[in-house]
Amino acid sequence: MYVPLSTSLNHDARSARRAGYFVAKRVIDVVGAGTLLLLTLPVLLVVSVLIALDSKGPVIYRQTRIGSRRVVRNGTVTWTPREFTIYKFRTMLKDAPRSTHEEYMRGFIGATGDERCRYVSDGLYKLTNDPRVTRVGRVLRKLSIDELPQLWNVLKGDMSLVGPRPALPYEVEMYKDWHLARLNTPQGLTGLWQVSARSQVDFDESVKLDLQYIAKQSILVDLLILLKTPFVAVMAKGGA
Repeated sequence: MYVPLSTSLNHDARSARRAGYFVAKRVIDVVGAGTLLLLTLPVLLVVSVLIALDSKGPVIYRQTRIGSRRVVRNGTVTWTPREFTIYKFRTMLKDAPRSTHEEYMRGFIGATGDERCRYVSDGLYKLTNDPRVTRVGRVLRKLSIDELPQLWNVLKGDMSLVGPRPALPYEVEMYKDWHLARLNTPQGLTGLWQVSARSQVDFDESVKLDLQYIAKQSILVDLLILLKTPFVAVMAKGGA
């Protein structure tokens, strides 16, 4: 279902720098995610109580997403898409049907030209006023607090702190060929799209931002994105 993406590398200084980048990136992920989990522990506990009081269902929501694994063989880097379980604070009613989101994304990813206007709500390219979302869930989504449990995914190595957001399997199945290039790096908790546009651009533009990040990614770029993320979250730019 998912075709591995390959990039041939020459054994030169740039190749060595890229290999060093991903090693350093992983070190930052482990140290950063571990530290953030400890610092946000009081918030995680309070949010857990609020979710439990607001509606029935588990506090943590588990969902299958598509990530990428970097494999180097004989000078060739292969980014192999793989499924993993992502963790989020539950923001929807228990047993909410996924069909609403799947139908929206099927149209949103394939929309072109004037068709894209159909997917703008309250000035944002996202599914807003979703009746499946709980009262507490709306606040969590607006501030991106629902994503905090994914720090555990980062520690496990499923994700990175910085990178394109991991997509749902049915979203990847809808991708055009050029969209698949956004899987050529570890998927992340935050990224260039989140800090520069969030839900204010259509799907194709969001993918272009992901590809721009992949082309320019470095430790400095990652650190700048990490520094911008809390400010964007507090401002709720492009929030629900």
